[in-house]
Amino acid sequence: MKIVVIGGTGLIGSKVVARLAAKGHEVVAASPATGVNAVTGEGLAQALADARVVVDLANSPSFQDEDVLAFFQASGRNLAAAERAAGVGHHVALSVVGTDRLAQSGYFRGKIAQEKLIRESGIPYTIVHSTQFFEFLGGIAQSGGAGDTIRLSPALFQPIASDDVADAVACHALGAPRNGVVEIAGPDRVRMSDLVRRYLEARQDPRRVVADETALYFGAAITDRTLVPDAGAWLGGIGFEAWMAAAGAAAVN
Repeated sequence: MKIVVIGGTGLIGSKVVARLAAKGHEVVAASPATGVNAVTGEGLAQALADARVVVDLANSPSFQDEDVLAFFQASGRNLAAAERAAGVGHHVALSVVGTDRLAQSGYFRGKIAQEKLIRESGIPYTIVHSTQFFEFLGGIAQSGGAGDTIRLSPALFQPIASDDVADAVACHALGAPRNGVVEIAGPDRVRMSDLVRRYLEARQDPRRVVADETALYFGAAITDRTLVPDAGAWLGGIGFEAWMAAAGAAAVN
């Protein structure tokens, strides 16, 4: 079966491509680096010819509010048109747990717009809502940084390793369309400020993390409910300590 992975050269995309190819499928890693641009439409028709499944893992290169919205609207419309023309039978998209609860954030308004386009496209679909990746802990720290102090919300979240995300996305790409949302998360529910503190300590980063209930998460106020999945979510098997150990070994090698 031919499967096109939009954003197939990125962190999650490259892992999904490898997993699907290992199962014997014809997989196209589509990205601007390989001549396929979902925002401009360049190369889409050629890449999607004879494809049965499209996995959309592309992300906006800019986090500015207007740029994010423009990215997801343009790529969403172009993908839907190209998929209808090619007769694609399943669109799989990766989004974020709590997206509908984060409309204060310009980034998440872009994701809300993307999901609306998917639901209204007429193409069978599965939207995979994931919690935050462990690989983004450094970015979360940076978002709350001011000099030597990082102010972060102590709200609960349930981060997941990118390897577990790739396993789940590949599984759904090979399954039947859900025509709805499925949730995936890491195995442990923890407080954001606490885990980022542990992450920085493990990296010997001297910055101080302060738990601040008024701190925004990429422009949005959050609570213990905002970023955690509902009961029944698929849980990955890689916890923080195991992920840190693997990340340290990879850095050494």
